[in-house]
Amino acid sequence: MHSSLVSNNPATGEEIWSGTPGDAAAEVAAARAALPDWAAHSPSFRMEALRRFANVVRKHDKDFAALISRETGKPFWEAQTEVGAVINKVEISIAAYAERTPKRTVEAALSNKVTVRHKPHGVLAVLGPYNFPAHLPNGHIVPALIAGNAVVFKPSEKTPATGEFLVRCFHQAGIPEGVVRLLQGGPDQGKALAGDAGIDGLLFTGSARAGTALHRQFAETPQKILALELGGNNPLVIWNPKDLDAAAAIAVQSAYLSAGQRCTAARQLIVEDGQEKPLIDTIARMIDRIIVDEPFAEPQPFMGPVIDNATADHLQEQWVELMMKGGKPIRRLDRPFEDRPYLTPALIDVTDARDIPDEEIFGPVLQVVRVKDFDAAIAAANKSRFGLAASLVGGSPEMFEQFWAHVHAGVINWNKPTNGAPSNAPFGGVGLSGNHRPSAFYAADYCAYPVTSVQAYSVRASIAQGLRDPNMVED
Repeated sequence: MHSSLVSNNPATGEEIWSGTPGDAAAEVAAARAALPDWAAHSPSFRMEALRRFANVVRKHDKDFAALISRETGKPFWEAQTEVGAVINKVEISIAAYAERTPKRTVEAALSNKVTVRHKPHGVLAVLGPYNFPAHLPNGHIVPALIAGNAVVFKPSEKTPATGEFLVRCFHQAGIPEGVVRLLQGGPDQGKALAGDAGIDGLLFTGSARAGTALHRQFAETPQKILALELGGNNPLVIWNPKDLDAAAAIAVQSAYLSAGQRCTAARQLIVEDGQEKPLIDTIARMIDRIIVDEPFAEPQPFMGPVIDNATADHLQEQWVELMMKGGKPIRRLDRPFEDRPYLTPALIDVTDARDIPDEEIFGPVLQVVRVKDFDAAIAAANKSRFGLAASLVGGSPEMFEQFWAHVHAGVINWNKPTNGAPSNAPFGGVGLSGNHRPSAFYAADYCAYPVTSVQAYSVRASIAQGLRDPNMVED
């Protein structure tokens, strides 16, 4: 039978995985059947099961990282850091569950007690992206399992092999197969899963466009939890840096890690007009040193290809549009190989351009915006419907406090890259970047719901007002 789903290595074109799309309804039904036994276990039982999962991943870490590199094109060193994040997510999620959803009991009058405990939602769907095909869905799956939910996970159709490997690790750790289900497929399977009446919620990481569509789809089902972790059009403000080389390194890391395929990647570089040339020249020289190569090359590259040729084509179209609207290239977005999705890191001044679209260019393109003063820098940083990440490099503590107070974003850094969000803190954005369900450390909040109980050890009740006196005789 001819396979209808194929994954290829973007660096070489070789086939990595092939298979047929799954049945969303069948996977949800299997998860629903397994849910009661899993939810009935204690949190400590489930935590130990997830610790076994971390050990399984640790045992296979090199093979896992190699697969991620082959399927996404990201450098091997970067794939290894992703696998490390998968392992570390377990202990972080255990700590988060204990801190965010503990049992609380308060003594009340007449020996009553008020207790707050948490219950799992039930069956949760998880839709994963291709840029971090293990770490990002794992960031939903692990806290969902700890809370007692069953999960149906659909990986991106561009990274099915990584999704399959991740689910296999859960099962090898002894987590029942029904508790973590794998649904392979494309947009049709994703829509079917999101619309299945048997799910109790959906946890999504991906584009703002897809997130907006899901928000509409869930508008008539307020009883279902919807957690959206979406993209960003993220500003990096560099202002009077004392160390140009360090500032340039932060700009390069912010814009070009993962070939720019990070939701927290810097898309705009905001600088002081008239003072920017030394900084821009330093960044351009560093760009010229960036190694763009296949994931296992030696020396290791800083960037690999983007995910596929269609993505590279679209990025080139967006680049041409920037130039047509008046952008002035400083370093061009070149395609070294026509048949492979390699792109060189690009830098373009769009200060005098007109009608630049407020969209996430999900690739290695950094747009320079020159402004007259720091207030104008903050205004430029906020000139977006998105609000995921922002960073200030340079300036004073007072300027950072001003930046923090006025910039609209869920991650606001100082003298650090835009893409430096830690897993032991909440992660999420405002505007088109999310729906106020931050993930990472706060994922525990959307994986369980609180139940309040008022408890008394004996039955006591009386009605003091509004009843007739039983001793009075009616006329």
